[in-house]
Amino acid sequence: MEISQLITPERVQCLGGIKSKKRALESLSQLLASGVIGVDPTDIFHQLIERERLGSTGLGHGVALPHGRFSPSQDDSDDAQFDLGMTPKMTLGCFIKLDQGVDFDSPDAKPADLLFGLLVPEHCTDEHLQVLAALAQMFSDTEFCEQLRNTKTNEELYTMLSSWKQSHQEAS
Repeated sequence: MEISQLITPERVQCLGGIKSKKRALESLSQLLASGVIGVDPTDIFHQLIERERLGSTGLGHGVALPHGRFSPSQDDSDDAQFDLGMTPKMTLGCFIKLDQGVDFDSPDAKPADLLFGLLVPEHCTDEHLQVLAALAQMFSDTEFCEQLRNTKTNEELYTMLSSWKQSHQEAS
């Protein structure tokens, strides 16, 4: 799966002033719910909190992948995905680059400043694992993470994230 299938430009942001894991999860919840019908940011927040209680989603090296699940609507129309005004039937993603890292209980005890939020339909267990594996691979690229940290605008972040697979394959 391409990262560009998970995120939209509106769901990628550089944010300042976030000083706690709770506030970071609230911001991710708002972004994941933005522009979709039937997805409540409060429900997403509770999903992310519950997942964190099972174990930290901090990967280390300043990266965290908070994720949760949702129940898609019963609408079977093919055009209901995650576009503006639609109830999602597929995985949603968002990304926040923080100006200062927050404690995510990462294995290396380093604060996380690169946060990729993920919301996956309950029935998509294999897809969930595949997306998490792809994100873990992307964020294990230390040079790429440094480039993200040095990026100043939402647009640049979106471009870098959505083109990662292509640029990574070209460099291999």
